[in-house]
Amino acid sequence: MQKVVVGIDLGGTNVRAGTFYSDGTPAGPDYSFPSRAEEGAEAVFDAIARTVNQAISNARSEPVAMGLAIPGHVDDRAGTVRWAPNFGEYVNGVFQCWKDIPVREALMRRLQLPVRMGNDANCAAFGEYQYGTGQGTARCLVMLTVGTGIGGGVILGPESVIGQAKGPMILIGANGGGAELGHVVIAHNGLDCKAGTYGALEAYCQRDAIVMRAVHRLIRGRASIIADTVEGDLSKVTPLIIAQAAEAGDTLAIQVFREVGEMLGVGIGSFINTFGPDVVAIGGQIAKAGRFLLEPAIATARDVAVTSLFADATITVAKQIEDAGMLGAAALALMES
Repeated sequence: MQKVVVGIDLGGTNVRAGTFYSDGTPAGPDYSFPSRAEEGAEAVFDAIARTVNQAISNARSEPVAMGLAIPGHVDDRAGTVRWAPNFGEYVNGVFQCWKDIPVREALMRRLQLPVRMGNDANCAAFGEYQYGTGQGTARCLVMLTVGTGIGGGVILGPESVIGQAKGPMILIGANGGGAELGHVVIAHNGLDCKAGTYGALEAYCQRDAIVMRAVHRLIRGRASIIADTVEGDLSKVTPLIIAQAAEAGDTLAIQVFREVGEMLGVGIGSFINTFGPDVVAIGGQIAKAGRFLLEPAIATARDVAVTSLFADATITVAKQIEDAGMLGAAALALMES
């Protein structure tokens, strides 16, 4: 009989939770409710508990543990979130984000289950390693999630290290905050991003950067079916609309994804040089742009990476774009049980 665990993906808008068997198959339906991210920690804990209880009540077996994916600096050893910029509350009109919040204690009190926690991008990488392109056997998997920001995770198999190791290992660094691959600088003193850095990968490849590349060209009078799609309201331009235009052969849309893909490829090539992965998975909703993003990324990564290292790396769109976070959190929970 396979164990059943709960996988929870906490986002700034919604929290999703589902129950899973150890092979990654669902043990029941998953549920999503508003995460109440800006209403204070207790409101978020209540939202998580509501979502998890719904998933548990409809699971085929009683879960033995739960895993939680959180966007921020997560200290699983201490059971705290040291920093999470999207969660907090307004105090005298100023948003105070989460700092040193005791998440594990609060959830165990509400749900009476052991809790493992991890950064959302690390969990997504772990889910993709176990149940996606990594197939649970990759020697080293690097995952980039391309969306509102750029997340990153590195999963090391025993063959990718020298020394005593067993099972897949999530690279989290000495303080548990690694690996923030989206904040690696690829153009010194380049574009800024919300993290306060200049020239980071995230500044060039995140959702808003993609949209602005298209909007700037439309403002300058470039012809594109994108303008017709949004009926002239450029505030409605999204990466999905740009991707659909690219599929229809729109020159502007294809150019936008080529430029973004080239910048992404600089990061990918650098990560190949650093980690020597056999799998590089591109996840997040923007990865659905497929070949328009991936082909220029691969071409640029080939120029950046050491030839022999590039030859050993498969660069591909992730298989678990929708559920990687929940699945990775569930895989964490299985370590606890």
